Amino acid sequence: MKAMILAAGLGTRMKPLTDHTPKPLLKVGGIPLIVWHIERLAHDGIKDIVINVAHLGYKIIDTLADGSEWGVNIYYSDEQEEGCLESAGGIIKALPLLGDETFLVVNGDIFTDYEFLEHRKLAEGILAHLVLVPNPDHNPDGDFALDGNKIVDNKQYTFSGIGYYSPKLFDGIAYGKSSTIPLLRAAMKEGKVTGELFEGEWQDIGTPQRLEDLNAQLFNRY
Repeated sequence: MKAMILAAGLGTRMKPLTDHTPKPLLKVGGIPLIVWHIERLAHDGIKDIVINVAHLGYKIIDTLADGSEWGVNIYYSDEQEEGCLESAGGIIKALPLLGDETFLVVNGDIFTDYEFLEHRKLAEGILAHLVLVPNPDHNPDGDFALDGNKIVDNKQYTFSGIGYYSPKLFDGIAYGKSSTIPLLRAAMKEGKVTGELFEGEWQDIGTPQRLEDLNAQLFNRY
C-alpha cells in the first residue's frame, strides 16, 4: 500500500510559527511533525510515501529528500505553483503517483499512535474507510457518526484525518482546488463509506497553543 501525507496547507492558524516554516516541519518533541508520520509508516510496513507540498514546500523537500534516511521512498506532488489544492485537489493531482489500488491518506498536522494497516482492503463497492476519534475540546459536536461499520453524515465523532481511499472516489472530479468532504458525504448517502473508532493517542496540532501543550505533555512523559 502507498500512503499520502497531506502537507500543503498554508498553516494560517499556526501563524506566526508558519511564516517561515511549513507546518509539517514544526517540531514535536524535538522532531518535525511529519517525521513522526514517516517513522510510523515505515514501522508499519508502508514504505512508498507521497507528500504534497505548497506553502514553503521546498523546505520540506530539502529536509526529507528521497526518504532514504528513514528507509522509505518519498515522492513529491508539487503544488507550489498552484497554491494549496486542498484535500481532494491534492489527492487528484497525486493520483498518478498513488496508483490504482487502495491508498492511505494522513493529515500532516495530527499526532497519533494509530497503527497504519499496510494490507487493508476496501470491501466490494466501498469507496473509503475513515478513522474516527472521540471529540476533542475544539470540535465538541463531531463530524460523522458510526452506524455499525458504516459512516453516516450525522455528528457523533471527529474525523481523525486518517482514511483509506479507493481511487474511484475521485472519478470525474476536475483538477483544481476541492475538498474531500463533499465527496465523502455523497458516498455516505450511498452506503459506500465504512469506518472505525480509534481511542488511542490522537491530537490535531492546529494552533500554537496545541503545539505547546503537546510538547509539554511529551516532555513530562519522557
